[in-house]
Amino acid sequence: MMHLTLIGIGTGNPEHLTLQAIRAINAQDLILIPRKGAGKADLADLRRQICADVLTNPKTQLAEFDLPIRDPGTPDYRQRVNDWHDAIALRWQGTLNAHPQATRAALLVWGDPSLYDSTLRIAARLDPQPTLEVIPGITSLQALTAAHQISINEIGAPYLVTTGRRLRDAGWPTGVDTLAIMLDGDCAFQTLDPHDIHIWWGGYVGMKEQITHAGPLETAGPEIIEMRTKARADHGWIMDIYILRRTSC
Repeated sequence: MMHLTLIGIGTGNPEHLTLQAIRAINAQDLILIPRKGAGKADLADLRRQICADVLTNPKTQLAEFDLPIRDPGTPDYRQRVNDWHDAIALRWQGTLNAHPQATRAALLVWGDPSLYDSTLRIAARLDPQPTLEVIPGITSLQALTAAHQISINEIGAPYLVTTGRRLRDAGWPTGVDTLAIMLDGDCAFQTLDPHDIHIWWGGYVGMKEQITHAGPLETAGPEIIEMRTKARADHGWIMDIYILRRTSC
């Protein structure tokens, strides 16, 4: 039976690897390297570099595969994502089947595999089901708060982790004054009344390319949009995250 390990590699900085992650990398027969196309070649390059830096087991092989593109034509968002995950699982399965001698395989997952990442959902689609192990990594949320030297919550107060899509479609959730926003490709903070809201934003947090900005949303929001647009043009991709807090509470 295949043993599949999902290894959190932090936010893209090789120095964020834990000792547990390094041991897990060296315990594998096969490490899967997904490729997302020429515009996002940095993502595969970083995984290769991590393996070059910490992999000392000569028996461990790297196996690269191309990720399918999400079909933009399906109008239902959940169905579109489910179809995409089905297609990714088939690519995983095909890559694993091409290496029948491997009984231990791993994927290197950005951040924490359990925090706003679909790797676990995709792994559940494999047939036959492998035995599964998850190695936690530093999350982008941790890297963001460290970069800005802030605590995410006020004393005794809750915070909510959600997505840009939810913020855009449903607005600010009731009962909470601090939001951590992930998976936001369209700067959903633009849909809010910026009065009395502070934002802490970061792109490529934890990486050498890291850029950050913070301030009142009214003035910092447009500046962040400009920074984000330039960074995406320069690199061909961007991973960013931000925290919003009502300042009038």
